[in-house]
Amino acid sequence: MNLEMMAPVMFGSLIVFLLIGYPVAFALGAVGLLFSWIGIHFDLLRPELLQALPRQVFDIMKNDTLLAIPFFTFMGLILERSGMAEDMLDTIGQLFGRIRGGLAFAVIFVGALLAATTGVVAASVISMGLISLPIMLRYGYDKRIATGVIAASGTLAQIIPPSLVLIVLADQLGTSVGDMYAGAMAPGLLLCLFYAVFIFAVTMARPHWAPALPAEARTLHGLALASRALFVMVPPLLLIFLVLGTIFLGIATPTEGGAMGAVGALILAILNRRLSLSLLQQAMDSTLKLSTFVVFILIGARVFRIAFLGVDGDRWVEHLLTSLPGGPTGFLIVVNLLVFFLAFFLDFFEIAFILVPLLAPVAQKLGIDLVWFGVILGVNMQTSFMHPPFGFALFYLKSVAPKSIKTTDIYWGAIPYVVIQLFMVGLIITLPGLVTSFVGHEALTSASEAEATLQQMGDTAAPASSGAIEIPSAPQESSAPAGEEASDASAELLKQLTGDGK
Repeated sequence: MNLEMMAPVMFGSLIVFLLIGYPVAFALGAVGLLFSWIGIHFDLLRPELLQALPRQVFDIMKNDTLLAIPFFTFMGLILERSGMAEDMLDTIGQLFGRIRGGLAFAVIFVGALLAATTGVVAASVISMGLISLPIMLRYGYDKRIATGVIAASGTLAQIIPPSLVLIVLADQLGTSVGDMYAGAMAPGLLLCLFYAVFIFAVTMARPHWAPALPAEARTLHGLALASRALFVMVPPLLLIFLVLGTIFLGIATPTEGGAMGAVGALILAILNRRLSLSLLQQAMDSTLKLSTFVVFILIGARVFRIAFLGVDGDRWVEHLLTSLPGGPTGFLIVVNLLVFFLAFFLDFFEIAFILVPLLAPVAQKLGIDLVWFGVILGVNMQTSFMHPPFGFALFYLKSVAPKSIKTTDIYWGAIPYVVIQLFMVGLIITLPGLVTSFVGHEALTSASEAEATLQQMGDTAAPASSGAIEIPSAPQESSAPAGEEASDASAELLKQLTGDGK
């Protein structure tokens, strides 16, 4: 086997491993080690290249950005059980109850608030499925409308900060989490608006699909309703400011904001008298499992990356994507179609850890702003939770839905929102100012982030700061001669990965 064939065969082997159901972390590690051995056996790679593995693992462990994941996960799990979602849905349902589609509007509004406080899709979908779905069905809502709006509103936790997806994308792209949060806020709020416009259109075309609450169901009125709304709304808004406001104002880093959010969630649970040893143990157990899951995928991805770069996989991907017709626009169209297709089979963690590190250097070379690119991918990967038949949000909702709800009802209900999400992707590509106008392009928050960025990007170039696509006058050629020996390339890569020769 020659060096030119190694990269496509290696990537194809990884896809095969994933499609047959092999765990993603172990698929990445196994393919990386297998092709490292093949490369060493055929004298295409130097054995010393694997010496970079310990440093790569330690880089993951000391990455401050990743600390935000357990903090926000723990915060979301505590809030899920603190009664906040139930209180908000009940109160806001009373506020909007007298208008057609009022419960659906309440679900969208509460979904946005939960997204801004929990950042966890599963928590949002399950909470609203348990609380609002039986009520919507009781008052005559169409099954597809009810299930669709709950699943779609739950997935707002993927794009509205403090989203775990944005943290992972920022880490893989080598950008600031604060910048990613700022850039994603406007698209996330626009998605809420588009969902509400769709529900309004449904109420105009099919009023009986989303009726108003009957008078006997609206038990709160006047001052009682206003005071209840104030009491219910203030705690989550304070928590949102504590987490996101301090990050956007530069008072706290995302990790520090997550820590404050976790403490705030515990305080809310205590005030609602919902905090118990059992709840605390469940939240810590689930947080530990998710954090371990992410770290193991990262370690597997680093093993795969070392071998893939060793066989010039980065150059293969770069040549494949930069040769697409249409320049940066063609690149964005093809990448988004690829991500949308892969999201049928892979979840967002797998796409983020496998595909994004390969795409980032190409996007950077084409002059594409990496924060803007990350938000586009984030909105696109939001569809991985929604589109049938493998959307996780659909599975979460089915697990708590009444037996009268069929799987096909949930699937048909989700399709309009998938279309809305794809429209949002096109809108962000067409109007990059939706993202870049709110981004200050902060410096990386730690030396370990900077070091990880250099390793992930493969060079020392800084991300482009322009929100629009900048088409370079001529493609940049690789600095290595075409006939360079594989052993020399491996030596240079080894220096980059181990930090020698800087």
